[in-house]
Amino acid sequence: MNARDEILARLRTALGPTPSAPPVPRDYRVDDDLDDAARLETFVDRLVDYKAEVTRCTPDTLAEAVGAALAGVERLVVPGDVPEGWLSAYPGTAVADGPQPLTVSDLDDADAVLTGCAVAAALTGTIVLDGGAGQGRRALTLVPDHHVCVVTADQVVGGVPAAIRRLAPTRPLTFISGPSATSDIELNRVEGVHGPRRLHVIIVES
Repeated sequence: MNARDEILARLRTALGPTPSAPPVPRDYRVDDDLDDAARLETFVDRLVDYKAEVTRCTPDTLAEAVGAALAGVERLVVPGDVPEGWLSAYPGTAVADGPQPLTVSDLDDADAVLTGCAVAAALTGTIVLDGGAGQGRRALTLVPDHHVCVVTADQVVGGVPAAIRRLAPTRPLTFISGPSATSDIELNRVEGVHGPRRLHVIIVES
C-alpha cells in the first residue's frame, strides 16, 4: 500500500460506511444595505487602498475624464463595440479589437486599454468583466500595462454576493481588485505580474 492508498483508507475508516455531506448554507448576505452615496464612497475607498487611480465624473464630462486618464497614451486598444462618445476627447490612435482579433503582439505594443465593466462590488473594490458590451475579450485587459475602466454608478453593488447575482455563470468572468500585484515570501510587492500594473477607474455618476 502506498501513501495515497493509506491516507484514503484512513479517511474511509473515519467517515464510516455511509458518509453524508453536511448541508451547505446558501443564504449569503447580499451586502446591499448601503445607500447609493455610501456605496460609492466605499468603492472609491477600496480602489484607492488598492493603489488604483480614481476619477469621478458625470455623463456630460465622461469624454473629458477619459481623455485626461489617457494623457500621454499614444496607442490605445478598445473593444470593437466601445461607445464612440468615450473617445471623443482622446487625441491618440485607438485600435479596435475586431472583427479580426488583435494579436498578442498588437496588444503588447499598446500603451493602454479602455473598457467598460459588467458590475462592481463596493466592499471589496472589485470590478467584474464578463465579455459583454464595451468590455471585449479577456486578453484585452490582461496584456496591456494600463487599464482604464468606465464604471457607472448603477453598476456598483454592495458586496461580491450581490455582484454574483447580476452575472451569468456561463460567461467568461474576470474579477479585478486593483492593479495586478503579488508578494513573495519576504512580502516584497511586485506589480504587473498577471495583468496591468496601472488601473484607472472612471466612475460615472448621474
